Amino acid sequence: MVDYEKSPSVVSSSIEKDVRVKDVQEEDSPYNRGGLLDPVKEETLHRGLSARQISMIALGGAVGTGLIIGSGTALVRGGPLGVLLGYTFVGMVCYMVMVSLGEMAAYLPHKKGFAGYATRFVDPAFGFALGWNYLMKYLIVTPNNINAAGVVIQYWTRHVHIAVWMVIFIAFIFFINLLGVRVFGELEFWFSSIKVITLVGLLIMGIVIDLGGNPKHDRIGFRYWNPPDGPMGHYLKDQVHGESLSIFLGFWSTLVNALFAYIGTELIGVTVGEAQAPRKNIPIAIRRTFFRILVFYIGGVFVIGLVVPSTDQTLFTANKAKAGAAASPFVVATTLVGIKVLNHIINAAILLFVLSAANSDLYIGSRTLYALAVEGNAPKIFTKVNRMGVPYPALILCTAFCGLVFLNVSSSSAKGLSSFYFPCRDFPDSFKVFTWFVNLVSTYVVLTFHFRHPLTSPQIRRHHLDMYLLFTHPIHESSSRSGDFQRYPSL
Repeated sequence: MVDYEKSPSVVSSSIEKDVRVKDVQEEDSPYNRGGLLDPVKEETLHRGLSARQISMIALGGAVGTGLIIGSGTALVRGGPLGVLLGYTFVGMVCYMVMVSLGEMAAYLPHKKGFAGYATRFVDPAFGFALGWNYLMKYLIVTPNNINAAGVVIQYWTRHVHIAVWMVIFIAFIFFINLLGVRVFGELEFWFSSIKVITLVGLLIMGIVIDLGGNPKHDRIGFRYWNPPDGPMGHYLKDQVHGESLSIFLGFWSTLVNALFAYIGTELIGVTVGEAQAPRKNIPIAIRRTFFRILVFYIGGVFVIGLVVPSTDQTLFTANKAKAGAAASPFVVATTLVGIKVLNHIINAAILLFVLSAANSDLYIGSRTLYALAVEGNAPKIFTKVNRMGVPYPALILCTAFCGLVFLNVSSSSAKGLSSFYFPCRDFPDSFKVFTWFVNLVSTYVVLTFHFRHPLTSPQIRRHHLDMYLLFTHPIHESSSRSGDFQRYPSL
């Protein structure tokens, strides 16, 4: 055991020495199975993600339609204050989970994913359960995003059958992932950059509209936070026959919408196995996640609550829209003040968001299956990689599950996106399939977030001080902790 009453430098060097010796001595242990020792480069994933790519993915990688579309439903149910509180609460939980994940990633930046940490620090059975739970989530959510992309295209034209668009999008994300992590990282870098610029533009637009810079020259301020529009929503008031209970249910329902919006934030944790200098770059990326949550998610729903009344019929119509930009509360805001043409720009942004999300989902799914196979929890064939470090058997299987998207193909398939975000009882059974998928994904996300919390592991708690030092003092080759770089150059 390490004496934590010693100075931080003594604690750090003592723990690192213990880690280096123990990793080598217990290489065959089911709790370790290699630790920091990477296989030969030709037989494993390549560390090809640069610092700038990881940082930009951390800022915009997980932002998708859950925020730009799904926030409208949350506003109707929870009101402007309710949706703000809901997204803030889930954001706090998400950030704490991400910091916990960052601690483990900085301490042991291996290539075995989340399941590898659960195996090492808790139990192999725990790692098995977490790995397959996480894989199932991305086998389902990937076709969901492909379906959303096909429906968004129909906002512009319906002359091409939606199945054609689905095939094109599936082939697109498959070949992007097949070209290796360098191509994936570069493409996600530019996707994330455009998403960040778009979101910043939407936030500025909302603030300008609120302050009176709109065609009607109407200074809105906090008008929509006052009754009858706000500050809290009244969800299922007619059914529960109680105002207080309906307010609570409205707030509670915003937590579900917020959970969808935050899905994919853990992408940074998956990139650990393919990141250059992960002990230096991953903590930096994790810290930037805080600003993404604060500015884009919390700031986004705050601005929406300022410029869109939660009781306006235009917003209710948007929540039943068939596709694309028509369902976005940002478009509702522009419609209310008489701004035109912006619909097409926002629709293009939504298309970019869902394609980026689908691309990232396929990446995460294939790497999770690869990690399970490395741990011995999936068939060994999924450990195979090509010369570019792509686990192609795992990628092919995850791509095959994208075929689930064709369950939603019919002459009225545009309703699929409405069923995806706003479930209704009058949709055909084929459309309800994706509503069930969404419910499954929500369950997988909650379980995964709970599994990854470090408080479940007494071993990780014992190393918190050293991981705090790694997080607050990034490793440099000149530091006293450079021994790990000499033994493990890939770190």
